[in-house]
Amino acid sequence: MPASAAGPTTFHLVRHATHGLLPHILAGRMPGVPLSAEGQAQAAALAERFGQGQPIAAIVASPVQRAQETARPIAARLGLPLRTNFGFEEIDFGRWTGRRFDALQPDPAWHAWNRLRSLAQCPGGETMHAAQSRALLALSRLRAEHGSASIVVVSHADVLKAMLAPALGLSLDHLHRITIDPASVSTLVLFEEDCRVDGLNR
Repeated sequence: MPASAAGPTTFHLVRHATHGLLPHILAGRMPGVPLSAEGQAQAAALAERFGQGQPIAAIVASPVQRAQETARPIAARLGLPLRTNFGFEEIDFGRWTGRRFDALQPDPAWHAWNRLRSLAQCPGGETMHAAQSRALLALSRLRAEHGSASIVVVSHADVLKAMLAPALGLSLDHLHRITIDPASVSTLVLFEEDCRVDGLNR
């Protein structure tokens, strides 16, 4: 039976920790991209951070390896199962996946993607609207399931920005105004008919 959603649901939105391809290659959904040693240390620090805070009802992560490796120590520290949710998966960058950022610079489609996220599409991939819709739907379903609780969600920078944008009054074309660093935590609170950002990129 779904939990009562009368009270607010607090989502701690975590960007995955650092991996070896940052900041040179668009990793996207590439397999075989683990956390670096620095990233592993960041994940351990996140686990301690959440272990000393308010009770957490669930930890949910993107299926991508770097998100799973970030979430796993948190789940272990909290004694919770790690749940995978494809709604929080990295954007499907299509033919851009695995490309170097400097190699993408001459591509007009790349510039369109970064200038007009509301209209552009990754070649052979998905739109920003599609990514935002699946992520927001996943949040809504978690709220319906857990009601008044705190949940950790481990995902990816642009997906997290897309989840935060409505609460910040920003369109998809203005995602560049939000900074989401590796291993950072942003807090989104969902009410029955409203939302609030309690922290950003902490």
